[in-house]
Amino acid sequence: MRSTRIAAAVAGAVILVGGLSACNDGGKSSGGGSSSGGSSDAAGGSAADALKAAQSATEGKKSAKIDGTTTTTTPNGQVKQASKGGLDWSQGMRMNVENTMSGGGSPGKPIKAIYTQDAVYMNMGASMPGAGGKPWMKYTYATLSKQLGGSGTLFKDVLQNANPSQPIELLLASGTAKAVGKEDVNGVQATHYSGTVTMDQLSGKLSKDLRDMLRKQLEKGGAKSEQLDVWIDSNNLLVKKVEKIGGKQPSDSTALFTDYGTKVDVAPPPASQTATAPGA
Repeated sequence: MRSTRIAAAVAGAVILVGGLSACNDGGKSSGGGSSSGGSSDAAGGSAADALKAAQSATEGKKSAKIDGTTTTTTPNGQVKQASKGGLDWSQGMRMNVENTMSGGGSPGKPIKAIYTQDAVYMNMGASMPGAGGKPWMKYTYATLSKQLGGSGTLFKDVLQNANPSQPIELLLASGTAKAVGKEDVNGVQATHYSGTVTMDQLSGKLSKDLRDMLRKQLEKGGAKSEQLDVWIDSNNLLVKKVEKIGGKQPSDSTALFTDYGTKVDVAPPPASQTATAPGA
């Protein structure tokens, strides 16, 4: 049970970065190549052009800071996950963040996590059983993927594509993007764009494992679509993202992005301070 919660927490932090579009394969799958062109007509020239420019500028920065939360309402009450720290997507998505889960039996204690290309390292404290007095625990993505019912490459596949530009691309691909107006985000003037994304619109842009996992999550809560909102500043950079999924188990996710181009330390902790989780 503990390992499953850890896997869910790891996945939650990754999805917070890119949302449903963390599953986007960058147009490599069938159906992904012409999505931006279609959304340009549907969204209106100015909105589509602005979002394309924002997608390119945001992706090109390669690093940023994130402060975000996801709240899900379950039959046992609300479960909240917060993630705060640094992101580096120069070589796939790597992160140095603090994850905090509360509700649903979670302790609500911040846990420092470093996401590398092959594993996540979590500072669980030296007193954790099986750690041998070492504060860091290493969990390979292959093991965590299997605990969530996916293949051994599920997490790694997602991390190769997740970055803050992905929600912008997804909003374009939905064909529903509309400019709402100018708003203040953390003291910065930004343009707010909004749209609706359905599972069917994602189907051609997901691997089978990712599509099946996402479909199960949406169907479990009785949802067939999500509302996606992004805020773009005067430098064409994403500064805020909000995703809302309705249904029986509604979910509300908000992420703020700042300090683009910042240096992020994603080096794994010393081996002398790290234990490997059972099965990893």
